[in-house]
Amino acid sequence: MKKYIINGCRIFVNVLIFVLFFVPFYWMIITAIKSLGETLMFPPTFWVNQPRFENFVNAYQAILFMKYLLNSIVVTIGTLLLQFLTVIPAAYAYARYNFRFKGILFALTLATMMIPAQLIFLPIFLLFSKWNMINTYWSLILPFASSAFGIFMLRQTFKQVPQELIEAARLDKSSELKIILKIMLPIARPTVVTLALLTFIGTWNDYFWPLVMTTNDTVRTLPVGIVSLRLVESGINYHTVMAGNVILIIPILIVYVIAQQHIIKAFTYMGEK
Repeated sequence: MKKYIINGCRIFVNVLIFVLFFVPFYWMIITAIKSLGETLMFPPTFWVNQPRFENFVNAYQAILFMKYLLNSIVVTIGTLLLQFLTVIPAAYAYARYNFRFKGILFALTLATMMIPAQLIFLPIFLLFSKWNMINTYWSLILPFASSAFGIFMLRQTFKQVPQELIEAARLDKSSELKIILKIMLPIARPTVVTLALLTFIGTWNDYFWPLVMTTNDTVRTLPVGIVSLRLVESGINYHTVMAGNVILIIPILIVYVIAQQHIIKAFTYMGEK
């Protein structure tokens, strides 16, 4: 009897989690293909009487879609590249080197995760304004050029690498850079891919920072452009906004599928070794 109760609870929890994740996506998709009249119906309907796929075309044409998309790509790729250049060496140093004040510095690094962006955006805005960097890609990339969470995760992975491998590489006169590229990163590939995925999603979906660090549409990203769809015409165009959101999440879904495959391959590679 106890076994059936446990299995029933497990099934219930799995169904509940599925509903919590699936229903918002379902609601977004059906709203994206409804007419404006259907989106305003009360009580709301969970189906579509006459699908209107032209809503996606309207969302694309209503704003400078390609400009916002290009800005999102530049900011996301720039953030990923800078984080790789800063997070990987920092994690390796914390994991494999002993230096003065290492514990204090690592604690301060972790402490930065507790500081919300809403608390520090004003001094950063004033600083970038002084440097004439407002409305530039740098104002959207530099504040996220490193990641305390990424340093922590990679440090934990690097610490699991046997010291004998590193010592053997050093006896072969391998440089520290070669050790990182040839030994540490292949072993830490699942962590690296996971961090890259999280950074991509966070940067691609970020609305707050591109909004406060820009005063015009020069470098504003796609989430800011999607929000502007609300007032393209009179009133709030819920169906157009939702169509824009569906377009917005397509790259995330594609990257997630690709990253998931790489993570599985990386774990398989580690198991074979």
